[in-house]
Amino acid sequence: MEPLSHTGSAMKIAVCVKQIPDPNTPYALDPETHFVQRPQDQVLDDTDRYGVEVGLQLAEATGGTVTLVSMGPAGSLQGIRQALAMGAHKAVVVNDPALRGSGALVTAKVLAAVLRKEEPDLVIAGTESTDGYTGVVPQELAELLGLPSLTFARKVSQADGKIHIERLSATGYDVVEADPPVLLTVTSGAVEPRYPTFKGIMAAKTKPIEQPTIADLGFGPGDVGPAGSAQEIVGVRAAPERGAGRKVVDEGEAHLDIVRLLEQVKVI
Repeated sequence: MEPLSHTGSAMKIAVCVKQIPDPNTPYALDPETHFVQRPQDQVLDDTDRYGVEVGLQLAEATGGTVTLVSMGPAGSLQGIRQALAMGAHKAVVVNDPALRGSGALVTAKVLAAVLRKEEPDLVIAGTESTDGYTGVVPQELAELLGLPSLTFARKVSQADGKIHIERLSATGYDVVEADPPVLLTVTSGAVEPRYPTFKGIMAAKTKPIEQPTIADLGFGPGDVGPAGSAQEIVGVRAAPERGAGRKVVDEGEAHLDIVRLLEQVKVI
């Protein structure tokens, strides 16, 4: 795959990443709060590796830098160091117990507070996290920061001072461009993420990782968590198992039976 190109000056790039429980390891919910019990050792969300790679390619082409921005329990920082080992220069991880149970909008507000301090030319994110699946945080970030939002990029390039993308659509792709600063979300497969080298893994151990609290960013306890999110998880239950289907024998009027079934479930 062709590397990203750039003809302008060095870019200051921020990539939003998230540490999640290893999907290959069973995890549990807290019986009282219903929140995920996050282990000390978490991994980098696989979808974020594509954003990190896009950021690294742009930074390498321009002599720029890549800063990782994350919110959540720091734990052993295993997932963050995975991204640093790929080549990112530093990380900012907002690690505060008061954030537990924060909704998508609170997450966006906290990340936006970090990004305002960093003042990047480009903010990169995945389309959604694999442990939350809200898919709205990047767009909320763009709105809070007043940035153009280029979403679902399957290909990214930079030329003439503009960010150009091929935006994935239901029928193909649209060509979209914007002047930096801009927020960009990338799809899985947009690039081929690199594997960390031994040198990169060793270097990651000494790269700076800032861990500000919510107070450092100007938030109080009532601004975050369930209170700041105005939401509460009242219960969790297993999804119902898939039942047996119903066969419709076509004797010339099967389409009428199908229409009636669709009306019953309020699809039409």
